[in-house]
Amino acid sequence: MNSANLQTFLIENNIEAEILFLAVETPTVEAAALALGVLPEQIIKSVLFLADKEPVVVIASGLARLNYKLLADYLGLSRRQVKIAGPDEVLALTGYVAGSVPPFAYVQPIRTVVETAVPSLSHPHIYGGGGDINALMKLTVAELRRVVGPETAALAVIR
Repeated sequence: MNSANLQTFLIENNIEAEILFLAVETPTVEAAALALGVLPEQIIKSVLFLADKEPVVVIASGLARLNYKLLADYLGLSRRQVKIAGPDEVLALTGYVAGSVPPFAYVQPIRTVVETAVPSLSHPHIYGGGGDINALMKLTVAELRRVVGPETAALAVIR
């Protein structure tokens, strides 16, 4: 999957978002913010975890450090049952290369939890993975919530 697949998903599902193509790769929050000329807190990241072998995507502020113990507690699991997915697992489960994963439009449905700092972002737009390593998707927090659903949990420490 890539930005073209993501664009098709946006159109088919009437999602108000725009894919921006950049002259540089944006595999990190810092690189994305610099390339866009925006604040790092406007960047969101989609992190894939395996929770008792089931995929769970956590969408968090780019400045957040996700706490595995908080996620395990939220999911009713032990910390040992929760691990971050490796690059091969990310590709297999989402269809996207790590560093380009959007907050939705995966090859299979994946439970998605939005970290509580994301809905409180006061910026008019946020930017997440755009399906390619040099693409980002621009959307509003409200549109993100409409698409991924209401599941929210406090899972991070903001740097």
